[in-house]
Amino acid sequence: MDAAVSPLPDDIEVLKALVRLSTQRADAAEQRATSAEAELANARARESATEALISHYKLQIAKLRREQYGPSAERTRRLLAQMEFELEDLEADAAEDDLAAETAATKATNVTAFERKRPVRKPFPDHLPRDRVVVPAPCSCPACGGMRLSKLGEDVTETLEVIPRTWKVIQTVREKFSCRDCEKITQPPAPFHVVPRGWAGPSFLAMLLFEKYGQHQPLNRQAERFTREGVPLSVSTLADQVGAASFALMPIFRLIEAYVFAAERVHGDDTTVPVMAKGKTDTGRLWDYVRDDRPFGGADPPAVVFYYSRDRRGEHPQAHLASWSGILQADAYAGYFELYAPDRQPGLILEAGCFAHARRKFFELADVEGAARKKSRGERTGPIYPIALEAVQKLDALFDVERGINGKTPAERLATRQELSAPLIAELHDWLNAQLAKLSRNHDLAKAINYMLRRWDAFTRFLIDGRVCLTNNAAERALRCVPLGRKAWLFCGSDRGGQRAA
Repeated sequence: MDAAVSPLPDDIEVLKALVRLSTQRADAAEQRATSAEAELANARARESATEALISHYKLQIAKLRREQYGPSAERTRRLLAQMEFELEDLEADAAEDDLAAETAATKATNVTAFERKRPVRKPFPDHLPRDRVVVPAPCSCPACGGMRLSKLGEDVTETLEVIPRTWKVIQTVREKFSCRDCEKITQPPAPFHVVPRGWAGPSFLAMLLFEKYGQHQPLNRQAERFTREGVPLSVSTLADQVGAASFALMPIFRLIEAYVFAAERVHGDDTTVPVMAKGKTDTGRLWDYVRDDRPFGGADPPAVVFYYSRDRRGEHPQAHLASWSGILQADAYAGYFELYAPDRQPGLILEAGCFAHARRKFFELADVEGAARKKSRGERTGPIYPIALEAVQKLDALFDVERGINGKTPAERLATRQELSAPLIAELHDWLNAQLAKLSRNHDLAKAINYMLRRWDAFTRFLIDGRVCLTNNAAERALRCVPLGRKAWLFCGSDRGGQRAA
């Protein structure tokens, strides 16, 4: 048998060199792959951050335009809400991609992770309780093992935490005692319950009503959530508490009602609310009346009172304001007209027009951007009228004056209006009459112009009373909760349900 051939020393060195070379090449290839992954993660994070930033700027621009031009249609409010939802998802995507880029960069030696500019977070509110958790300090120096340590300071990191909702049953014990002398039984009186024989505490009732009417969560959804938390309650049981609590809150409602109508100037408006009927859905109405003295420097807090009706007949606002007199800021709804009768009892109600409604009619005829959007979607667009655009600019000059006097006293507001707004109003009146003479009677611009000219006394009332606002936006803002909730609760189950919602 032949003996095994042993490799020469030179051959061994060559083999070692080949192994080292192949290992280096493999490491280099792995490093290139890791670097490529890190670069790709960085690019993805950078793109997500850019999209989130662009969406944020778009939302800010849309909100600024809304503030500048006043409230627009409900569709615009829905678009703003949709933009906020999109921004929420984009911010979440950017945070996720940012963490992925940072993780990928830790595996690469020559790639720096992309750092996204995060929104500045406000400090946590001071009223929140603080639990101080001190990390135990070392007993000896990690470097030399010395025992002589002295405190130089501390770094505090605040983390926001929440304790999940806790359910509990409160047992109120009333002990009975018998008298050894007269043998009569004595027991403390039963505690007060918001609802007679009620099993629900006041905090639970407040949460139930706020979730239903403030957060727009129907009772069936609340019941499902309670069940998941280990407290099964039927919808009928919850509905029983809602009805009883509404009855218990009526004295507070009457106090708010009296407070609102103690003002000498109120805003009024209404909006639709679907109501279940036999085999169909009717359109009911929620009316609101707002007391807000802040625009003319009033110290009284604002308040709003709501009413419900099955239809929009004028008898409803006439009944709401039957015992009130003062200045009513509202739109040109015909149901208000009988309130403005000169011989009205118990007192005169003066109409104050809303320039936001008047401006909106011209703005719809001069909305260049809106027409461009419709055209891009292939929808039919109306013509853009230069007269409408000029009317918007003239009305905007009045709004500019109002921004400078918001919050000042009625006397200061009136003096500024007489100096700056009165000439603008006189010029606007002459210009509207001149343009009306050039238009046909049924033209959309003629209708927008007549909307103002036929109510000129109401539109110029702000020139003789410093308390009057230029718009009825206060009432419209108070009604925004209703369109917001319609998506969740869809309709009221009955007229009584609409009254409870109000």
